[in-house]
Amino acid sequence: MELVSRQDPHLREVVWFAVRCRALTLLLQALFNLLLPDHAADAFSPPRLPEPGLWDLLLERLLGGLSRWDAEHFLFIAERGYLYEHNCAFLPLYPLSLRAVAEGALWPLQPLLRLRSRLLLSAVLLNSLFSILAAAALYKLGCVVLQRRGVAFLAALLFPVSPANVFMAAAYSESMFAFLAFTAMWQLEKGQSWLGGLLFSLASGVRANGLINAGFILYARGKCFALQLQVGSGSLRKHSLWKQLLSMTSSAVLMCAGIFLPFALFQYYAYVRFCGPGTGLEQTVPGPLLQLALDKGYRLAARNGVKPPWCSWRFPVVYSYIQDTYWNVGFLRYFELRQTPNFLLALPVTLLGSWAAWTYLIANPQHCLTLGLERRKSEEEGKPRAGFCCPAVFVYVVHATVSLAVGFFCMHVQVLTRFLGSCSPILYWFSAHLLQEYEPLLWSEGTDNQTAAPRSEKSLVDKSPGSCRKGTSENPLVRLLMNFRLITPLSKCILGFFLSYWLLGLILHCNFLPWT
Repeated sequence: MELVSRQDPHLREVVWFAVRCRALTLLLQALFNLLLPDHAADAFSPPRLPEPGLWDLLLERLLGGLSRWDAEHFLFIAERGYLYEHNCAFLPLYPLSLRAVAEGALWPLQPLLRLRSRLLLSAVLLNSLFSILAAAALYKLGCVVLQRRGVAFLAALLFPVSPANVFMAAAYSESMFAFLAFTAMWQLEKGQSWLGGLLFSLASGVRANGLINAGFILYARGKCFALQLQVGSGSLRKHSLWKQLLSMTSSAVLMCAGIFLPFALFQYYAYVRFCGPGTGLEQTVPGPLLQLALDKGYRLAARNGVKPPWCSWRFPVVYSYIQDTYWNVGFLRYFELRQTPNFLLALPVTLLGSWAAWTYLIANPQHCLTLGLERRKSEEEGKPRAGFCCPAVFVYVVHATVSLAVGFFCMHVQVLTRFLGSCSPILYWFSAHLLQEYEPLLWSEGTDNQTAAPRSEKSLVDKSPGSCRKGTSENPLVRLLMNFRLITPLSKCILGFFLSYWLLGLILHCNFLPWT
């Protein structure tokens, strides 16, 4: 498979480093879950039906830390379907994948493990695979966009120690979404727009924020059309302008419709299930689950023929209703004094994201003002700029900035870390850019093969900056960690943020303590 080609030593290093980090994650979460008592959190925690056996209890002791908080929703949906209304905040592709693996590849374990245990094991296996492939896709994407192998390599190495690491390992949809999103971006950069659109469509069936990925399709089509107008002759524009415009518009509309389709189909499914006539569902739901609904106020599908309020909306979207009613998500709703600790928790990723946007804006003011649609002289000469501040990064900076703004002002702000860590490459690209720009341990003595290259590109890991295939597979991240006392304060801050959140997430999240 192209994604894990053996011809690139850097890609092999990324994959093996991701494998080692994932193994260490599983080991540490088991250790912390065994040593530390679980917090009695007021979170969704359905009763275990049927009663667990000996092997189920053993698996729970080893991997139970990965089934906390929202992971309970995903595992419950995979086992029972969308029984409660608030389950519909979680889109179906990830739970369906868990059920498929549990009933397929893990079917031989049925005599030993009940369904929920096999679903948890499926989540661990799938998320390990998706997180490793996501790191590889991030490397490939970085090579194409940044045209600097060193930055792409270092960014991909940062992904396995992401501040959102625990959510990449737990039964959450972040790993699957990151893999689909990064691979779609990579395919789109290679010119495989329809394949990229298909992967973006699958991503929108995993997480609702996948809908904004339609912006990549629209921007790619718009930029292509704008550049054709600038390089084409007057006669060509006169005779083919409308034909080109119609072709690009129709293809963009089709691909965007494909991206929105999974989300729209799921909203229709929820409408039929919760707004349709009663089907006697109460008789098929086990008593303990009915009692849980009564105790917690959970709404069952079409219970007693009483329809939820969103069914009468002009556009009955259950997702926005749940976010509003159950979790109080909305513009500035989280701006309360008692939420100060959560804002502090999101401060590092907010600063990094804002700094990345500002750095790019200062480096490319004209490019940003023209939305990257103006053809640059360097492009006409066939020598585009490379690195984080290159023109190709513009759309990713916009995507990350919009995601950051929406998350900061409209969401529970503490989720910003995993939100940006799973949907945008900017967090990793900019961190890698800062490390190579300001860390002397990553500078080489010699010069590279590009004229007037900045010092950030004169790196021991980037001796062929125009290539994504040559060079050694030395791990610069390990080198920095082994020389932690010698690196600059900025490097300590960046690596400290990544590693402290990596570790704290395992300690807190896996024991039902509040985290990002």
